[in-house]
Amino acid sequence: MDTRYQVVMSQVMLPHQANVAGNVHGGEIMKFMDTAAGAAAMKYARCNCVTARVDELIFHLPIFVGALVTCTATIAYVGNTSMDVYVRVDSEDMESGNGPEKALCAHFTMVAMSKTGKPQKVPPYTPETEDEKELYESALEKVQARKRPK
Repeated sequence: MDTRYQVVMSQVMLPHQANVAGNVHGGEIMKFMDTAAGAAAMKYARCNCVTARVDELIFHLPIFVGALVTCTATIAYVGNTSMDVYVRVDSEDMESGNGPEKALCAHFTMVAMSKTGKPQKVPPYTPETEDEKELYESALEKVQARKRPK
């Protein structure tokens, strides 16, 4: 996926990141995803951004120590002060050459913050590429569903 407002971060998973089952602790990956989402939001908004919500965190595959993990965080939708950032995590076994495979994905709602700690407006967003338009439509549906009365 190629978009203008995207951040890609990679790191090798180390033994201190493992849980008792021997694979990487989910919280380690979630922190990595949050960092990538924050970087993508800051790149777009040009200010500090904080996490307000995480939707649909889906674990597709376990991630093992030694794997090369890549987080791709992409601006999907922009509101007045918040942004929906889609984060995909791919895992690659560098020894066997297997992968990269989709291991996790989630939508993060990030809020742009002023220097005084208040939410601030972000620039309007117009998706241009087909990838951006597809992500935008998907995120827009999620935003509208959250706003519907229950």
